[in-house]
Amino acid sequence: MSENEYLTRKSRIDPKLRAAGWDVVPYREGRSLSAYDRCSIEEYPTENGPADYALYVNGAILGIIEAKKVSLGPQSVLVQAERYARGITDTPFNFDGIRVPFLYATNGEVIWYHDARHPLNRSREIAAFHSPDALLDRLQADLDRECSQFFTVPDNPRMRPYQREACNAIGNAIAQRQREMLVAMATGTGKTFTMVNLIYRLMKAGAAKRVLFLVDRRALAAQAVRAFASFDTEQGLKFDKTYEVYSQQFQRGDLDDDDPFDVTVLPNTYLTDPRPGHAFVYVSTIQRMTINLFGKAAAFPCTEEVEEDAEKMDIPIHAFDLIIADECHRGYTAQEMSIWRNTLDHFDAIKIGLTATPAAHTMAYFRHKVYEYPYERAVREGYLVDYDLVTIESGVWMQGIFLKEGEAVDVVDPETGEKTLDILEDEREYSSEQIERSITSIDSNHKILEEIKRYADEHERQYGRFPKTLIFAVQDIPHISHADQLVDAAREVFGRGDAFVQKITGKVDRPLQRIREFRNRKLPGVVVSVDLLSTGVDIPDLEYIVFLRPVKSRILFEQMMGRGTRKGEHYPDKSHFTVFDCFGGTLIEYFRQATGITAEPPQREAKPIAKIIDDIWNNRDRAYNIRVLVKHLNRIDKEMSGEARDLFRKFVDRGDLKQFAVSLQRRLEEDFTGTMEILRDPDFQNLLVNYPRPPRTFLIDYHTQDEVTSTWVVRDSAGHEYKPADYLTLFARFVQENPDKIEAIQILLDRPQEWSTDALAELKQKLTATPQRFTVENLQRAHQVHYQKALVDIISMVKHAAREDEELLTAEERIDRAFATILDGKTFTAEQTAWLDRIRAHLIQNLSINEEDFEIIPVFADHGGWGRANRVFGNRLSRLLQELNEAIAA
Repeated sequence: MSENEYLTRKSRIDPKLRAAGWDVVPYREGRSLSAYDRCSIEEYPTENGPADYALYVNGAILGIIEAKKVSLGPQSVLVQAERYARGITDTPFNFDGIRVPFLYATNGEVIWYHDARHPLNRSREIAAFHSPDALLDRLQADLDRECSQFFTVPDNPRMRPYQREACNAIGNAIAQRQREMLVAMATGTGKTFTMVNLIYRLMKAGAAKRVLFLVDRRALAAQAVRAFASFDTEQGLKFDKTYEVYSQQFQRGDLDDDDPFDVTVLPNTYLTDPRPGHAFVYVSTIQRMTINLFGKAAAFPCTEEVEEDAEKMDIPIHAFDLIIADECHRGYTAQEMSIWRNTLDHFDAIKIGLTATPAAHTMAYFRHKVYEYPYERAVREGYLVDYDLVTIESGVWMQGIFLKEGEAVDVVDPETGEKTLDILEDEREYSSEQIERSITSIDSNHKILEEIKRYADEHERQYGRFPKTLIFAVQDIPHISHADQLVDAAREVFGRGDAFVQKITGKVDRPLQRIREFRNRKLPGVVVSVDLLSTGVDIPDLEYIVFLRPVKSRILFEQMMGRGTRKGEHYPDKSHFTVFDCFGGTLIEYFRQATGITAEPPQREAKPIAKIIDDIWNNRDRAYNIRVLVKHLNRIDKEMSGEARDLFRKFVDRGDLKQFAVSLQRRLEEDFTGTMEILRDPDFQNLLVNYPRPPRTFLIDYHTQDEVTSTWVVRDSAGHEYKPADYLTLFARFVQENPDKIEAIQILLDRPQEWSTDALAELKQKLTATPQRFTVENLQRAHQVHYQKALVDIISMVKHAAREDEELLTAEERIDRAFATILDGKTFTAEQTAWLDRIRAHLIQNLSINEEDFEIIPVFADHGGWGRANRVFGNRLSRLLQELNEAIAA
C-alpha cells in the first residue's frame, strides 16, 4: 500500500482521535498549554524530537502517540513513543524516567497501548483510543492499593474453600497485571456464585467499577441476575441493594414463574457515556452486546434467540473495566468465534473466562489458566457425586444393520413424512454411523429402553423413587425424529402415561418452561433431548443419563455428563448417578483417553465457493485455494443428482465434475484465463451452490431383531473400571491382606463378641476410603450381579471374602438368624415383644445396636428410651444386646 504517513494520520488516525473525544490541533509555540485541554496536540516538541501526538488533559500531558503509515506494524514502535515521553519536560510524572503515564503506537488501523506506570504492565492491542475522561479515570486508579484492599474484603460465609481459592487466585493474577485469565471449574461447583463473590470483593476494593457479565442465553442471564439478587454482603444487604445490577429485557419464557425477581434494564447512557462515578453490574447475552457494538448484521447467524429490541450504539472501549465471560468453552463455529472475540476485544478491560471444559481456542484467548477445580477433586471432597457405568451392548448400534433381499421396510420421505412399503430386491448394509440418520431399527430402541427399565425398577425398589432419566437422542429431524421415536417407545416400555415421558428440544413449545418442570416437579420422570439440556441447565436430582447419541466433542460430552454430577436437592441421599453407554462402553473409553485440554477447534464453516474462486483469480494463496476448490468439486460430484449432471454439461464436458476437478490444476496451468472464465461465470457459481440433490430417503426396519445385553461396571477413585467378578476378587484380596489394619475385620473373623456400632462405622469408613471404593452399595451390586444375591449385608461380604464357604445373607436374614439363636425357647411379655420388634427393625437397617441408640433413635426415644426399655427387661437389656451383637457377627 503506497499511502504515506501524513495521509494515514489525516484519513485514519485523526478521525479515531476525534471519535474518542479529542480535538486534534497543531502545536503552536508560545501558546499556553492550558489552551489545549482535551486536545491531541500534533508535533509536540520534546527533548528527543517532536512527538506525533501529545494527549493533554487537565493541565498535564497524559499520553504520547507514535504514528506510522498504514503499511507498517505499530507494536514495535512503542519504544519511539517511550523515547519521546522521556523527553517531556514540565510534567508532574516520572515513571522510571518515563514522564508520561500512557503510550500509544498506531498505523491508523491497529493501536497498541502501554500503561507505563508499573513495570509489570504489558503493552497490548486495543480497539480504539481512550477518551480524555477514561485517561483521567485510569490516572486516579491505584491498582496496588486496590488489590491490597481486595484481600481484606471478607468472602461470603457460604463460600466453599475451593471457591475462596479461586477468588484469591484471580486477585493475585490481577495484582500481577494479568488482563486475560481463565477459570476452569467443574459443572455444578458454583461458578456463578463464585464470580458474584469475586465481583463484590473487587467492587468493594475499587479494583472494578463497571462490570459486564456475559452469557450466551437469556435464561442464563436470568439465572445470573437472580444470583446477584440473592447474594448477601457482609453489610447485611443483598448485592443488588449495595450496587446497581442491570440486565437486558427478558421474555416471559426466560424467567421462572415460581421464583420471580425484579428486572432493572440498563440505561443506554451507562454504555455510551460511562462516568467515573458509575459502579454497576450489567448482565447481558453475547449476542445482544454484539448487536450493540456492531449492528444486527454482525449478530450470530444461527442463534435461536433473537434480540429484537437491541440496536447499535456508540460504546467506548472503557465502558467496562471487568468482563466475566461465562461458558466461554462453547463450541461456536469459526464465524461465531470471530464475532465472540471481536465483541470481547472491543473493550479494554480485565477479562475472565469461565468454563467447565478448557478448550485450546479458549486457552489461546484467555492465555492464563489461573485456577482449576476439576470434577475428580470435587467428587473426592464431597461437593459433586461420582457416576456408575452401565455398558449396553447392542448388535445394531455396534455392528449396524444388514437387510436381506425380500425383506419389507417402510421408506420415509423426510420432506413430507409420507411412508411407502418397499420389498428389497437386493441386500443392503448400513453401518453403525448410519443408525437413526439413514435407517432406524424399531426393535433395537425398544430393547435398549427395556434394559434401562430393568435398572430403573431395581433403583426404585432400593430407594423408593424412580430415577430421573435424561436420554440423549441422535437427532430431532421432522418425520424421521429419533427423539420422537424414543418418546413413543419409552411411553410404551415404562407404561406410566404420556406425562411421564416428554421430549425437550428446541422444537417443543416453551422449552425453558419444560426444563424447569423437569427440574422441579416429579413429572416427567424421563426426558428425551438432543443437546438442549447439555449445557447451562441445573437438574440436581438427575440420576440416569443415557447416551444413545454418538458424541465426538469432549466439550459437549463433559457438559452432558455435568447434568448428573450435582448432589440431590429433593433427594439428599443421591450418592451417584448412572451413565448408560449404549455403545458398549466405547464412548466412555474414548473420552477417558482424552487430554485435560481439548484441541478441538471451533466448528468449521465452509468457505464460500465464490470467495475461493476470487482468491484464485487474484492470486491470494492460489495453490491452497485450488486444493480447496478441488475438494469442493469432488464433494459436489458425490452429492448431485442426474439432473444436476445435465445442468453442468453447459460448463463441463459431459457434466463430469469429478474429471473436471481432477484436471483443474493442469487446466489452470495450461489455460488460466479460459479456465477462470468458466469458474467465474455467475451461473456456474450459482449451480455449484444450488445444484439439484437426489431425494433423501429414510428406512424403518421392522425385521431386524437386536441382541441387547448390559454390564454394570464398577469405577474406583482413579477412574479404573472393573467387571463385578474382578471387583470382588480385588475385595477378597484386600480383606485377606488387611485384617491387621482394620480392626473390624479382625472382630468379624475372630472376635465376634466385640462387634459394635463403632466397629461397623470403622469398617464402612475404611472400606469406602480405599482407592477401589469398596462401598456397601458397590459391593452389594457386584454380589448381586456375580452371585445373583440381592442386598447382601456387609458382614456376609467380609466373611465370604475371607472364607469362600461363608454363606451370603441379607441383613434381614442375618438378624432373623441371630434372633433365633438368642431368643428361641424363651417367652416374652407383650411389652417386651413390642420392644424386640423395634430392636429387630433397627438391626435390619444398622446391623448393630448400643445403649445410646435408645436415647437418640426416635422409635426408641418416643417409647421411653433406655430407662423404660431396660426396666421392661428387668435391667438385663445390656446383656441381651451384647448377645445379639455377637450373634449378628458370628
